[in-house]
This record gives sequence, C-alpha cells and structure tokens, in this order.
Amino acid sequence: MLQLKVWSDYACFTRPENKAERVSYDVMTPSAARGVLEAIFWKPEFSWQVREIVVLNEVKRQSILRNEVNSRASERAAKTWAASGGGFYAEEDRAQRHALILRDVAYIIRAEIVLKPQTADPVVKYTEMFTRRAEKGQAFHQPYLGNREFSAFFSLPDGNEQPANVVRQLGGEYAEAAGKLALGRMLFDMEFADAKKGRLKYRQHDAEGVRWVEGNATPRFFDAELVEGGILRVPAHLYAPRPQAVREVKP
Repeated sequence: MLQLKVWSDYACFTRPENKAERVSYDVMTPSAARGVLEAIFWKPEFSWQVREIVVLNEVKRQSILRNEVNSRASERAAKTWAASGGGFYAEEDRAQRHALILRDVAYIIRAEIVLKPQTADPVVKYTEMFTRRAEKGQAFHQPYLGNREFSAFFSLPDGNEQPANVVRQLGGEYAEAAGKLALGRMLFDMEFADAKKGRLKYRQHDAEGVRWVEGNATPRFFDAELVEGGILRVPAHLYAPRPQAVREVKP
C-alpha cells in the first residue's frame, strides 16, 4: 500500500448539504484524497483506490469571509462571447460568503493503484513512478485540499507520524472508550454513468481507447467513522463495480 503525507495551512472539504455558506467536513474526504494523488501521478491505465486517511493534527476550525460569484460558468455564454464579443465581469456578480474551514491540517493518505483490464505493464512500474515523483516533489499541477486556494504540500512519510486523538477531541471520553467515532454521512466520490442525453460530457479511457461521451454524475455517500484515535477507513465495497442504469435526462 502506498502512503503520502499531505499538509496545508487551510483546507475546506465542503459538506454538500450546505449551499450558500461553505462548511467543511471535520476530516479529508476520499474524493479529496484521490484528487491529491492524481495531481501527483495519474495514467489512464490505472485508478486510485483510497484505503485509509490518517488525521495527524487535531481539528481546528476558522471562519473566514470569501469573495465568490453568484453565477455558474456556462459553455453557452462563453461561445456567445467568443462569437459576438463581451465577457464576464466578476465585479458585477460578486458576493461575500462565510466559510467555516479547517486550519493547520496534516494527513497521511494510504491508497492502492488498481490496474485496468487493458493494462499490460505490471503494477510495480506505476508504484515506483509514483514514489519517485513524491520524493522529488513533482506534480502535474499543484494539489490542493478542497479549494484551489488552499494549496497542499506533500512528501513521503518518515515513519514517525502518529494519528492525533481526534476521537476524544470530537467525541469525548465515551467515544474514546468505544474506540470509534461516527462522523455521519460523508461524500465518497462522484459516480459517472453513460447516458444518451447526459448533463455533461467527459473523456472516457477504456479498452476501446479514448473518446468523449455523454453521461451523468451522481454523488455517492457512506457512513464514515474514525477508529484508532484518528483513522478514517474507506470500505472496500465502495469500489466494487455497479451496473449502470441508462437514464434519459431532459436538457
């Protein structure tokens, strides 16, 4: 199992039930961990499967005020501007919103590289490539923790890291005595499924090659809990393939 240490001054793993104001989960989500790993090393021949996230620092929260915009990016609007001129002026669409974020965070991500059926090379090739890149601090783009402005730093663990006792911090003596703390429903990842009239287009890599397909993205959740003081374990069954139901979505 591969390990990576990541840390940052700030992080925000936004809970989806909060719309206008951002509120972070108490710990890093599996999808955020996967994003960090893919920023460092990714190939279409494999996929990352996060097994554990070790919380190294106590949970510290901070409220900040952020400048955001009210409108979402639109492909149709961008094409109109390209054809007839114009553009988007953030000053005319700006709004200030509060965000409850995390500060002084550090984690160890434990994950595995799972080869896709069409891959001919052994998995050791990719694990060694990842290790070399992590040792040298190389990345395809700067990894971040939740929001792009919260840049993440990374390195290989030195072996002396220990999980912080966030089970006691968040749940008290009763949770510590039980040895675990339930965190409730947490976002696992987005599940993409092909559809004839999907809401989005994305590039698909499989045995047939690379192509653009239409589909939908559905969020998946799981019942998260911390064990052994501060370790979030990701259930392996979440990565099991599920049959795709083709749905017609009205544009």
